[in-house]
Amino acid sequence: MARARAAGVDEFIVPGVRASSWARLRELSRQHGWRFAVGTHPHALVHGREVPEDIDGACAVGECGLDGGVPVDMDEQARVLEAHLGRARDARLPVILHCWRAHDRLPALLRRHGRVRGVLHSYSGGPDLVDVYVRLGLHLSFAGAVTRPGARKPVEALRRVPAERILVETDAPDQGPGPGRNEPRFLVDVATAVSRVRPDADLDANARALFG
Repeated sequence: MARARAAGVDEFIVPGVRASSWARLRELSRQHGWRFAVGTHPHALVHGREVPEDIDGACAVGECGLDGGVPVDMDEQARVLEAHLGRARDARLPVILHCWRAHDRLPALLRRHGRVRGVLHSYSGGPDLVDVYVRLGLHLSFAGAVTRPGARKPVEALRRVPAERILVETDAPDQGPGPGRNEPRFLVDVATAVSRVRPDADLDANARALFG
């Protein structure tokens, strides 16, 4: 946290990923001034299928979604995700979505809910799906992959996103700009790389518009 703040990162959103961590996340958020979200990540479904009931103080529902690499039936993943979407709609909160190797299923699932207010984080869908997700109402967030030499797919996708729908993140502790453990201070590198491609995007304003 000290290194991040020294680098100029002032605000943080930390998504909960499993029910057993939600209470600790709330405690740490109070200590460190984080904003937080609560949800069950597809990777955590092997430990439980909880959908958050107590969302007091949360700025979003999530991280939740679909993952083709998880040993949990995709129909079951979809049921849990739909329950999260309903919870977010009822609470009038945005949703933080995860999608990996499931872009063939996610758009159809989301269409059943109409326009969805939220973000598809660490976008991996490529340029051809950008318009699909934007029409559904989502922001698209870019992480460390966009900083890497020779990055082609994320940069092509970034060029297609409307300026007001572009977000940045670190997805720490994974998916850093380089080898080794990722951490929030690297947000500066991600934002710099994104701004080179899309200087028209006001990244701070976009985050505040979605998360308040």
